Amino acid sequence: MTISSASRIGLIGIVRPGGGYVYQLGLSLLLVVLVTLFSVLLGNGFTGRANLLSMAVQLPELGILALAMLVTMLHGGINLSAVATANMCALTAASILTAKIPGADGTMSVVWMVVSIAAALAVSLLIGLLNGAIVTYAGVHPMLATLGTMILIRGWSLGLTHGVVISGFPEPIRFFGSGFVFGMPFGLLLLAACAVVVAVILGRTPFGAAIYLIGSNERATEYSGVNTKKILFGIYLLSSLLACVAGIVMMGRFNSANSSYGESYILVTVLALVLGGTDPYGGFGTVSGLVLSLAILQVIASAFNQLHLSAFLTLAIWGLLVVGVSAVTVVTRRSRSSSASDAVR
Repeated sequence: MTISSASRIGLIGIVRPGGGYVYQLGLSLLLVVLVTLFSVLLGNGFTGRANLLSMAVQLPELGILALAMLVTMLHGGINLSAVATANMCALTAASILTAKIPGADGTMSVVWMVVSIAAALAVSLLIGLLNGAIVTYAGVHPMLATLGTMILIRGWSLGLTHGVVISGFPEPIRFFGSGFVFGMPFGLLLLAACAVVVAVILGRTPFGAAIYLIGSNERATEYSGVNTKKILFGIYLLSSLLACVAGIVMMGRFNSANSSYGESYILVTVLALVLGGTDPYGGFGTVSGLVLSLAILQVIASAFNQLHLSAFLTLAIWGLLVVGVSAVTVVTRRSRSSSASDAVR
């Protein structure tokens, strides 16, 4: 059976969780409850325009990184090198910008900005190819493969920059992370665009169907005639490209680039995915569930900040949530498997 025929007979619907809409409704209700609760506790300090804009500006890079993680987790893998990739791409663009933009005229400034973004994308493609090759042909588990590339990329970044922060970018680059369009942060619009693109890829293309199928049963998918190696390469290329976009947003928001930015983002992206209904074992998960969970986490983080809770305490709470939600996911998965076995009997 090919992916195209699988899509036509609705196999995508089989590999996705049947109760996804119910779960997302629960997330929506939780979001409403949290917003109402914190609005009562914090008043205008929480619902005011300044705080809402602050949340909208902080969310994009984390959301795009979570999308990069989503496409790998759906096949049963993970991309621990996503943040390191984002930083490496940002440093690549930053190095070109700071070396070539000063003294350049208007036309050449635009050319060098385009070249810097293109170079960053090229670096992300190379990292994606490396991850894909290690996972696909070397047969290394995605966790170990991307952990290795994360250490490699971080070490390379530190070696090239000696840990120095590179800063001072032209306005068009800063616009990616701190610009506004009709009162909306451009980064948030970019996140929305990335979310729509990923949702369409996952839900409307044979490539997306193959990702879900591999996550459900890779060997059966391969026996059905799907080129799983090609799909896995595509997954890690897409993940690295999304990480690059997140890196560009970060360098625009901070007006700087460094190899150590966003080190806590891996934990939060995994939490957002699991909370949003993505199965760490693969085969289940949606962009809409991820978006809802990101909104919930951003609301909680903003409220904790206004309540003057320690950032370290917030991280500890995120860790507890990862453990708790993962445990619930495992129990639910076992219950689903038991129900399926009973039905077969």
